[in-house]
Amino acid sequence: MAEDVCRVELTASFLERLDAIEAFLVNADAAFAFDDLLSELRATVIPNLARFPRIGRRYLDNLPQSAEALAQLATLPAGAASALREYLHGDYLMLYAAMDASGTVYLLSIRHHRQLSFDFARLWPGTNPQT
Repeated sequence: MAEDVCRVELTASFLERLDAIEAFLVNADAAFAFDDLLSELRATVIPNLARFPRIGRRYLDNLPQSAEALAQLATLPAGAASALREYLHGDYLMLYAAMDASGTVYLLSIRHHRQLSFDFARLWPGTNPQT
């Protein structure tokens, strides 16, 4: 019996974050860590998300506490907030959207697990949390 496999796409914001991580690690003389991250993305993270798109924890299981974060969530396109999930792999936390209708997983952002938050305004251009 064949398994259903989702397509996994890297968004522009995810690629931008990867560039920022690479610059940081190169500057810290730890370029090998970036190579390791890319290898893990290819060998583990992307295959896991393709086979098990709901492997990550629902992002909104723990609602943000700040008014700013709640305001940003309110500006997301319809259905987007419920599709958001988090996937922790090593020192990195990834934000992704598992879209049922298209069978596609969109990697939206990646950050070190100690960073403060995801930047929703940049993930969905055209939304303005100030309005």
